[in-house]
Amino acid sequence: MTTPPRGGVRGGRWTTAACWLAVAPVAAWALLRLTGLERGPLVLTTAFTPYVAAVAPAVAVLALALRRRLPAVVAALATVALLAAVAPRAVADDQPAAGGPVLRLLTANLRLGSADPAALVSLVRTHRVDVLTVQELTPGLAADLDRLGLATLLPHRSLSPEVGSTGSGVYARHPLRDPGYRRHRRYFLTQAYATVTVPGAPPLRVESAHPGAPYVIDAVPQWWTDQRAQPPATPTGGLSVLAGDFNATLDHATMRRLIATGYTDAADAVGAGLAGTWGPYDGDPIPPVTIDHVLVDRRIAVRAAGTWPVSGSDHRALLAELRLPAA
Repeated sequence: MTTPPRGGVRGGRWTTAACWLAVAPVAAWALLRLTGLERGPLVLTTAFTPYVAAVAPAVAVLALALRRRLPAVVAALATVALLAAVAPRAVADDQPAAGGPVLRLLTANLRLGSADPAALVSLVRTHRVDVLTVQELTPGLAADLDRLGLATLLPHRSLSPEVGSTGSGVYARHPLRDPGYRRHRRYFLTQAYATVTVPGAPPLRVESAHPGAPYVIDAVPQWWTDQRAQPPATPTGGLSVLAGDFNATLDHATMRRLIATGYTDAADAVGAGLAGTWGPYDGDPIPPVTIDHVLVDRRIAVRAAGTWPVSGSDHRALLAELRLPAA
């Protein structure tokens, strides 16, 4: 009788080692996602969790086909964990029974003011947008937007236009009160805000979110600081919406903690939570990731959400159709 090679029926130790090499990264990624302990460069890689979740089942099948039981079990558990975290974003959730008016909100990062103003105004006009939040708004682009008709479409505004990436703005069809902006410390990004008075609905506080990006390792500590500085929901108080470029996905623990205060991610709520909003849209060889969000108070119903290209920007605009509670 011939004794089968140690380490399994198919192949030997080298096959087992190769199998573990494929399984270990998937298992480590699942552990990272479950614990929310991303730090340093892991903050950047966490954004690509949906892609690992898509590959994980193939790794589990490979380990099973090679009859490596322990690697197959580990890969299967990691696959379940990753899919449980990611797959619900493609499934619509039940919505609260809001009976107030419909509000269409669009958010767009304007990439240092280089976005095409005509394209953005066209989106506002075509989709009858009621509230627009923008990031990286420059004085020149603000003037171009008004010249092309935004001043008529959305006459009420709270703006902090600045040269570079720090500008911000909230535009609205309805009157605003208590307009202003706040500034993050290290990179001086601003977040404009105001309270929108929508007829037939309670006052709605809207803020254009733009925490700093973890674009290099040295920027990660400030990224954490900016993320923690985002205003929590007020489920027993007034309605609020945070909309903008969060530089974080739903796989980042800091985003999940913010949402847990009483927000709903609009795209996630309608099964569109995997649509990319940043990455290859300016020609960079980067897979799309979802870092732009519309976070709404859980008392607000989300009717639809989707992304739209804006030429000149490396982000896609995100449009959400909301139904507010009645006043």
